[in-house]
Amino acid sequence: MNAIEIRNLTKSFRGMYAVDHLNMTVPQGAIYGFIGENGSGKSTTEKLICGHLVPDGGEIKLFGKDYTDPGVRVRVGALIENAGCFPGSSVYQNLMMQCINLGIKNADKEIKRVLKTVRMEDNAKLKFKNCSLGMKQRIGIAMALLGDPALLILDEPINGLDTDGMRIMREILVDITKKYGCTVLISSHILGELEKIATHYGIIRQGRMIMELSAEEMDNRAQVFVSLKTKDIQGAKNLLAGRFKSVRVEGEYIRVYDVNDSASIVDFLMKHGHVVSEIRKNKIGLEEYYVELMSNKEGLNDE
Repeated sequence: MNAIEIRNLTKSFRGMYAVDHLNMTVPQGAIYGFIGENGSGKSTTEKLICGHLVPDGGEIKLFGKDYTDPGVRVRVGALIENAGCFPGSSVYQNLMMQCINLGIKNADKEIKRVLKTVRMEDNAKLKFKNCSLGMKQRIGIAMALLGDPALLILDEPINGLDTDGMRIMREILVDITKKYGCTVLISSHILGELEKIATHYGIIRQGRMIMELSAEEMDNRAQVFVSLKTKDIQGAKNLLAGRFKSVRVEGEYIRVYDVNDSASIVDFLMKHGHVVSEIRKNKIGLEEYYVELMSNKEGLNDE
């Protein structure tokens, strides 16, 4: 069973589509990276799934049932835009108020559980206004985790965090899926961080899903390249371009794409007077794959 199934979803504002006949499938237990430019429709889609907006048309199913089903709605937790906490109240007090709103029994036990999950068990008495950005994001996730949801929807939870904050957030999201079997739908512009945890990706453009693929499929599609460094970069690049189909200069390195035999490249350059000081094999990452996909707009197959 899939956690989310969306077919031909539409939502317009002032006659313009924010979500344009979107199709989307999120497998149960996945960490689904939702990727797109600003204004592509990511947040609108998430708000539609959460029931914060009413669609103009189409179908949203969560765990095989219509998204408006009361039994399904209680299985969804979300952090969209901000945590919505009272600044002068403590972390614990804010979580307790949310427990009361949700009618959660054994609230103290549940608060301790979610605080431990987000690495905030030692900060329960801290006032929300005195928390760092990373703490506030984790508190928002703790709020969304109250009641042990089966689906967690997060809108840009790692944006603005420092390196340590992003590391902690990665660990939390992986723990949520492994320990509780929760499905996570997460949007982010920090694709390098998303690549470290996502099991599936959905790429949206102008309100339409242009590609869905697993992390394994993305890895298989990513171009292999040999990266090397020489003293005369431009001269070596021109020489290699006459022999290989795709050669590019990236900073201080020359990239030769779709080639595995690095030794032959070194031999070829040395025969023509170029000494290679550094060489390694690599694959393009999610961010570079996404940028190239977006720049090749004619090659995109909108659904």
